[in-house]
Order: sequence, then C-alpha cells, then structure tokens
Amino acid sequence: METHTEIREAVAKLCAGFPGPYWRALDREMAYPTEFVNALTESGYLSVLIPEAYGGAGLPLSAAAAILEEVQRAGCNGGACHAQMYTMGTLLRHGSEAQKAAYLPAIAEGRLRLQAFGVTEPSSGTDTGSLKTTARREEDHYVVNGQKIWTSRAEHSDLMLLLARTTPRSEGMKRTDGLSVLLVDMREAIGNGLTIRPIRTMMNHATTEVFFDNLRVPAENLIGEEGKGFRYILSGMNAERILIAAECVGDAKWFIDKARAYASDRSVFGRPIGANQGVQFPIAKAYANMRAAELMVREALSLYEAGANPGAEANMAKMLAADASFEAANACIQTHGGFGFAEEYDIERKFRETRLYQVAPISTNLILAYLSEHVLGLPRSY
Repeated sequence: METHTEIREAVAKLCAGFPGPYWRALDREMAYPTEFVNALTESGYLSVLIPEAYGGAGLPLSAAAAILEEVQRAGCNGGACHAQMYTMGTLLRHGSEAQKAAYLPAIAEGRLRLQAFGVTEPSSGTDTGSLKTTARREEDHYVVNGQKIWTSRAEHSDLMLLLARTTPRSEGMKRTDGLSVLLVDMREAIGNGLTIRPIRTMMNHATTEVFFDNLRVPAENLIGEEGKGFRYILSGMNAERILIAAECVGDAKWFIDKARAYASDRSVFGRPIGANQGVQFPIAKAYANMRAAELMVREALSLYEAGANPGAEANMAKMLAADASFEAANACIQTHGGFGFAEEYDIERKFRETRLYQVAPISTNLILAYLSEHVLGLPRSY
C-alpha cells in the first residue's frame, strides 16, 4: 500500500507554519482555526478523495489518512475540518449527477464547506433508529422539525448532511427504515427555521446544538432514495473510523516524541530522567501500542481500498488507536511532571483533544459490542 511520503512531507511543512502559539491562542478563545483550514483547502488536502472529474485529486483513502496523521503528529488539530473528507462520500456515492455537479467542484475549490453532520440527538445518542427529527414532504419541499446535538462545525459550514425521519415508525417496521438524508444549505436556513447554539467543551471543538423549526428544504436536496438514508450514512462510517484512527496514531506519535525528547534532556539527581526504567517503560509501552494500532489502521485501509467490507478492522483500528493515543498522552504528562500541565508545552491541550476519541465518533463500548456480536458470534447485547 502506498505510504504517500511526498504528501506527508508537504503536510508537515504546511503545519510548521501553525505552531503551538497559534493553537494555544485559539484554545483560549474557543475560536475556529480559519487560517489553518483555509491553508489545507488551498493546498488541496481536504479534497483528496473527491474525483478529478469534480476538481479533486481522486486519491485513495490512505492518502487522506496520511494527511490527517501528519496534521496530528505536527501538534495541529484536524478535528476542525476532517469531516469534510468523509461526509462528502455520502453525496459522492448516493447523490444525483446534478447534485454532485452542483456541490463537489465548489467543495473541492473551497467555495463551499461541507463540515456539518446532523445525526445525533439528545434523547437517542448512538441509537440512531430512535431519532425524532422529522422531515415531512409538502409538495416541492420537506418541512423539518426537531433538534440535533454534537453537530460540530455547524457555525463554520455552508452545508449540512442531515438525517431525519421521513416515514413515521410503525409496528413491524425496521427501526432504521424511513430515515432520509437531506443536504441543507445553512446559508439560507439560519434565521429561517434553523438555530445554532454553541456548546462549550473541555477542548476547542466548535461543537453545537441545532434546532429545526419548520425549516423548509427543497425536495431536490434529498440524497438518494427516501427512506434509505441510514444505509447511506453507514456506508461512510468505515472511512470515518479509519481516518479518526489515523489521527489518533498521529497524536500518539506526537506525545511519544515529546516524552522521549524531554526524558533525554531533563536531568534530576545528576542524570537524565530517561535513564530510569520507571520513566522509560511507559514511553516504550506506549510506542509498542502505537505501532500495533498503526498496523491495524494499515490493514483496515488495505481492505477498504480493495473494495472489501472492513467493518471489524475499521472499528478495531479506531479503538486501538484511540487507546494508544490516550496511553501515550498519559505517559507524556507523567514524564513532564508539573510541566505537562503547563499551557506553553501544548501537552495538556493535546491531551484534552485526544481524549475525545474514546467517546466519538463511536464509543469504545459500542465497538466492543460490535465485535462481540458480529465477529465472535455472541448474543446481541442491545
């Protein structure tokens, strides 16, 4: 599988222009990294998965994974824009030719941002089949009512992929049937039935809650067939989990590099603290677990690019990489002692950022439940 060395080097060079002070300033104000996102967009990195016919690079998923891994490894945060890489897949695979022609070139050029993904709701969480947001067809429009939560980047996106119920649930109906995907133009929707409420979190993630009050969405913005939206969303989840896993591997490499350098330079009692096995071993163990996660990411990518269904591998890659990055983060903080909590070292910021991936985009427990049922053949637990 291609390692994309040239892309990695170019991304690292771009990220060098956005050092720690840039991210720390944004973190204090909970501000969006507009300049960084613009730089990635202008360099074509956010459109690598868009086919050349629509203005993208038409590269495989491994190229996107390499980009996001290097972003994290450089101490930056791809969470501000990574969704654009995988949310457009629903439009690409299931949208009409007219929709793809209208939106994909503009997304590739950076004239439009497709960053918002409206799925999760306060009452349903990961139980997508129980979502309550509705889209009722009225002539040439859908009328949307309901709310979503953890809709990240909604304030900084032009378009939103929205999953809503278009057919009321009835007895004997599969819980995930009757859901549809709409492409919402947020530029027109805000103030006309769409309200966005920012949510402050422990890390700078630009996440929000969104409310729909009789929002009218043109029927032509329906992606694919009505009622089949859940399977459209599912088809992009493997890509999402693999890319998040690549980010976590990048985070782990950043933490390990920081810990290794500090343990080699910091002297206490007349010798480097890295000479002590109590300091060495946690870093070495974090490195071993990072490498294992990295290999699982590669396995998932190989299967994905071969056209297979890497459901188990994508889930395991995400879980193992998130665990590895969190373990490396803990080892890095412990190695630095009190300095690990100091803002100027960036460790506490990156620690908060990587902690998210124990929970999102899918929690570790749900991955374990998936493996238990679908790989090990154990009885369904929910």
